Amino acid sequence: MTREVVTVGPHTAVRYAAEVMAARGFAALPVVDADDRLVGIVAEADLLRSRIPEDPRLHLRRGGDPGVEPPPALVHEVMTRDVRAVDVTADVADVARLFVDQGLRSVPVTDGGRLVGIVSRRDLLSLLVRSDDDVRRELLRLVEGYTGELDVWDVAVRDGAATIRRLRGGPQGSEEVERRALTALALTVGGVADVRVLPPQDAGTAGDEPVRPLSDRAAGVRP
Repeated sequence: MTREVVTVGPHTAVRYAAEVMAARGFAALPVVDADDRLVGIVAEADLLRSRIPEDPRLHLRRGGDPGVEPPPALVHEVMTRDVRAVDVTADVADVARLFVDQGLRSVPVTDGGRLVGIVSRRDLLSLLVRSDDDVRRELLRLVEGYTGELDVWDVAVRDGAATIRRLRGGPQGSEEVERRALTALALTVGGVADVRVLPPQDAGTAGDEPVRPLSDRAAGVRP
């Protein structure tokens, strides 16, 4: 998500909000109160509505009422109050379904009702184009940070499918607990679509053939 979000307040002038959107190329702006709580969203259509005055001469010729009411001046008069937002802990897959099912281009991200960011279709698409090398490096860093064990993990990623294997040593708890924890950890990495955690294997008891990391085998490297 994007954390640096341009916002307006409910008492911001409609004209100013329109200027910001035109200058920055935004389709909508979140509306927050003094405590950064999300109270609405204002879109291009909201600002255009009633902002372009009608030609009174044309309406007189058509027999209409030439009276023209002044347009709304403040954002709270035109904003949408029923805002679809997602929590900061929301699953990315759920956000993607929200975009597809409701035809949204972006949604605000909140934490306890306070705006903390905004996520767009482009943000999600960027996850799909991450290279396997980038995903592997991030995943290995997280695995080593979680377990506190360096140089004992083999992590391979191919087309978003991640494989994790312990090359030596053993888990502090049960293998099943470690497998579940590593699986959950891997699924937090953008670009990981599938995870397999293989049983730990001691390099000294692998048989006649020395243990080679999965990442090397996937690349066709021979010992």
